[in-house]
Amino acid sequence: MVSDSEIELAEGCRAGKDSARKELYTLYARQMLAVCYRYTGDMDAAHDVLHDGFIKIFTHFTYRGECPLASWVNRVMVSQALDYLRRERRFSSFVTCEETLPDLADESEVAEAGARLSEEVLMAFVAELPDGCRTVFNLYVFEEKSHKEIAALLRIKEHSSTSQLHRAKCLLAKRIKEYMAHERKK
Repeated sequence: MVSDSEIELAEGCRAGKDSARKELYTLYARQMLAVCYRYTGDMDAAHDVLHDGFIKIFTHFTYRGECPLASWVNRVMVSQALDYLRRERRFSSFVTCEETLPDLADESEVAEAGARLSEEVLMAFVAELPDGCRTVFNLYVFEEKSHKEIAALLRIKEHSSTSQLHRAKCLLAKRIKEYMAHERKK
């Protein structure tokens, strides 16, 4: 449900009011920087994507109140991040090396360990993933896209999406286990 304050803010942005634009930026910049960073894995690139995303929002304000304003801003930023990755050819050739990655037999144990980590540490691990894995992981986990939707968005085969997600989970599980073992030694 869209609140009256969101509608008022949107109308101000649509009318080009600087005060409304500043308020929108202040409300969402920090959260959206985290989204951009999740996709780019690089803070400088995340700032660039954030900047470009807000320019796009302010020059083509297409929000119509069909969803919460935060969701719409998030969609714009994700789209901007994917455009950035395409422009940089960061996932034009997905790594589909099917090196034997172990099954995640102890997935619940890893998930439990991951839940004990700070969000900052967990997001740093996500940022370390290879571009293709990170992109699919973000779309699947955070944007709740299906493999079919991801394949269409990224112009890849559905199998590549499932493979990249599995690879991402394995790499994250390995990284979490290493981190937890290191923490226990302290």
